[in-house]
Amino acid sequence: MFTGIVEELGRLRERDGHRFVIEATVVLEDAKVGDSVSHNGCCLTVVDIGAGWYAVDVVDETLARSTLGDLRAGDPVNLERPVRAMDRLGGHIVQGHVDGVGEVVRPAPHLSVRMPPGLARYVVEKGSIAVDGCSLTVVDAHGDGFSVAVIPHTAEVTTLGRRKVGDRVNLEVDLVAKYVERLVASGREA
Repeated sequence: MFTGIVEELGRLRERDGHRFVIEATVVLEDAKVGDSVSHNGCCLTVVDIGAGWYAVDVVDETLARSTLGDLRAGDPVNLERPVRAMDRLGGHIVQGHVDGVGEVVRPAPHLSVRMPPGLARYVVEKGSIAVDGCSLTVVDAHGDGFSVAVIPHTAEVTTLGRRKVGDRVNLEVDLVAKYVERLVASGREA
């Protein structure tokens, strides 16, 4: 589980098929093989570590559901280690399980994103959404997307300040909304 508060802007050093090598410093401080790290909102397992880098393997399902397959050597990557029970939950509960890919309609600071139709029902004004792993508060929710306000700090230390119109972004909707929907549907069936 993650908070959606990006700790570091790493870089993709190289990609060899499904193996991605990431340059980082902060997330390596206490990293070990087997740890989870969020990469632009995708939870991946560390499989190798070296001086200033670590490697992860990305399965076909993740490549199909996210923008990780678009990454090229040198591209920045939002990185976050999982939350510990003793940490503050500064963002919202983020699983690192991407629900879909959206398209930037307007760049930061007034970021607007078009999203797949099936996800729009989970987005509400003042609710939470993760965009490329960043926990954000929805300013406006509309039929085919949403808008969020990206503060200068977030724009500077994450990929969100670099996104242009037409760029693809990873989206994770609020987990609680998905559970509520399931419970309500189950109640109707009973």
